[in-house]
Amino acid sequence: MRTSARTAGILTGLTLALGGVAFAAPAHADIPACTNMVQQTGVEVSDTVRTACTQGVHADLQGCASALTGAGVPGGAANGACRMAANPPS
Repeated sequence: MRTSARTAGILTGLTLALGGVAFAAPAHADIPACTNMVQQTGVEVSDTVRTACTQGVHADLQGCASALTGAGVPGGAANGACRMAANPPS
């Protein structure tokens, strides 16, 4: 294989790989909005809360809300925080 063809192949592979990283997290993901809403309820932001908010980012709203309520966040606030993670306001 010629060096120029190999270089082009490597660059194409890198472009595709890096482009895939951009699609790994939704463009509208907002973990800070989720954790801020949790803090407003008086619950400390822990790894459990961050993990739950990450579930919300990945559209697992039921898993997110369940984990947040398990961490002590009231039900309505947990649902709202998970929605914020998935679809923050513009």
